[in-house]
Amino acid sequence: MSTECSTESFSFHPLGCREVVARCDGGRITSDAGGLLLRETERLTGILRQFSACYTDYRDPDLSIRWSN
Repeated sequence: MSTECSTESFSFHPLGCREVVARCDGGRITSDAGGLLLRETERLTGILRQFSACYTDYRDPDLSIRWSN
């Protein structure tokens, strides 16, 4: 069963001064569209902030590895 895309393009929240648009006419390609979808989901719902609020970070920041340039 095939599906039809009823919308020609989807607009996402801008990235800086750049417009971010997804289109259904690109053929078989890969990109970071999954990352864009996650960004939009977080922006609209705050789901990652809510999820992280369920946990307490017991790590000691003084014991973390510090990288220097």
